[in-house]
Amino acid sequence: MSIANVLLVDDEVSFVETFAERLEIRNLDISKAFNGEAALKALEANKNVEVVILDVRMPGMDGIETLTEIKKKFPLVEVIMLTGHADVESAIDGMKQGAFDYLMKPFDMDQLIAKVTEAAIKKRQHEEKIIQARIKEITSRRT
Repeated sequence: MSIANVLLVDDEVSFVETFAERLEIRNLDISKAFNGEAALKALEANKNVEVVILDVRMPGMDGIETLTEIKKKFPLVEVIMLTGHADVESAIDGMKQGAFDYLMKPFDMDQLIAKVTEAAIKKRQHEEKIIQARIKEITSRRT
């Protein structure tokens, strides 16, 4: 089993392709999107995504707008924002909008893997709580 099912979203195609290879070697299942709209479509198509690694700065729908839509439509999916030095304020805004965490480019791969692992665990725990609450609701109706 992989560490996590991850959607990588960045408008720099070469970065996404190279980064995806590096993450797959580290036992992550990777999907790719090159803009915010494509990310939302990818999440709709793949319900197994646990963590989105999302660039803050993209043309069209930027990272913060994408994050807002992800949290609205897929509230349990955790999002890690990637930001350049000049975009730290945007990353902090992202945290306020529900991002799990953010990392500055260039980032340490081990640190990213640790954050992805934590984010995936958090999502799984939320899902488990929802399942347990549903079970409790169903069983309480029978008594």
